[in-house]
Amino acid sequence: MKIAQFDALDAGEAERELLGVCRAPRWARQVAAGRPYRSVAALQETAAAALTDADLDEAMAGHPRIGDRVAAGASRREQSAVATAEAGVRTALAEGNRAYEERFGHVYLVCASGRSAEDLLTTLHARLGNDPATERAVALRELAAINRLRIERLVAP
Repeated sequence: MKIAQFDALDAGEAERELLGVCRAPRWARQVAAGRPYRSVAALQETAAAALTDADLDEAMAGHPRIGDRVAAGASRREQSAVATAEAGVRTALAEGNRAYEERFGHVYLVCASGRSAEDLLTTLHARLGNDPATERAVALRELAAINRLRIERLVAP
C-alpha cells in the first residue's frame, strides 16, 4: 500500500494496519489519528514520537522469541538469519532467551533485521547485564527501530 492509500483508510482500518506493525493499541490509535501523513518519513516520525513506555508490554506480547520456529510474518523475515544458524547458536539463543525472560519478565526484543544469529546472541548476553530500568529503555529503542522498518514495508512507495 502507498502512503496515500494509508491516509485514505478509515480510522479502524488504519489502526488494524498499524497493529500489524506494533501490537500496542494506544500507539496504533494515536498514530492513526494523526493522518494524513503524505510521506513515509512523516508517518515514521509520528510513530516514533507516539511510542511510550506504556506501550512496551503490549507490544512485546506480540513478538515471538528470537529464534522461535513459530515466528510468522514480519518476525520470520526479520529473524531469517537465525533459521540458518548453526544448531549450537540456536541452542544458545534458546537458553539466553530463557535467562533473559527470567531476569526481565518479558521477551528479548531486538531489531533483528539484517543481523546474524551470532550478533543477536552477543547482544543478548550483553543486555543480560543491564539493570531492569536500563533494559526497558533499550527495549523501547529496539521497538522503535522495528516499527520504523515495518512502517516502511507497510507504506513502501
